[in-house]
Amino acid sequence: MREKKIYILFTDTSSWLTKLIKLYTKKPFNHVSLSFDQQLKETYSFGRKRSSNPFIGGFVREEVAEGLLKKASCEVYSYTILESDYKQMQMKVRQFETEKDLYKYNFLGLFAIIINYDLRRKNAFFCSEFVATILKEKNGVLDKSPNFCTPQDLMDVEHLQLVYQGLLNSYPYQTDEVTMQKDTENNPWKTKLRYSPDFT
Repeated sequence: MREKKIYILFTDTSSWLTKLIKLYTKKPFNHVSLSFDQQLKETYSFGRKRSSNPFIGGFVREEVAEGLLKKASCEVYSYTILESDYKQMQMKVRQFETEKDLYKYNFLGLFAIIINYDLRRKNAFFCSEFVATILKEKNGVLDKSPNFCTPQDLMDVEHLQLVYQGLLNSYPYQTDEVTMQKDTENNPWKTKLRYSPDFT
């Protein structure tokens, strides 16, 4: 059967909430997102709906060129799965997206992990709980419940392949759309693929 890749993005935004979480985890990356393309154009997670307010959160389609992510450090991994699993994961995310107003960020779930309490809340997720829920569409990926999964648990998933490590605004696979640019020295209407390492 055909195979496809999904991409798991781990980031450190250096926000005060991230620093608070890091005091407990002692890990460099405490936010995780899922993307269906190497360019990270389709990237999803649970996080802030407004970059200025950490307390208003829920399901988000993240723009890696904006907000806190723009200056984040990161690691990007690829994960090869069957095309059927890929489509199933996409369908699951589409369900979240269609009903996004029903979901909220699971702040209580973060504290439940700390005290090892099995808290399962309807329509509430934190970032790694969401990504783990989507990965569970493929059998055998995780050996624990999503509500107990941390970003580090996801980083420890077998067969992840490191794609990039560094500042997100220098991610080499992010490109602008092909644009027509006038080249007065050579071809006056030469098509160029314009790379935009700073996302602007």
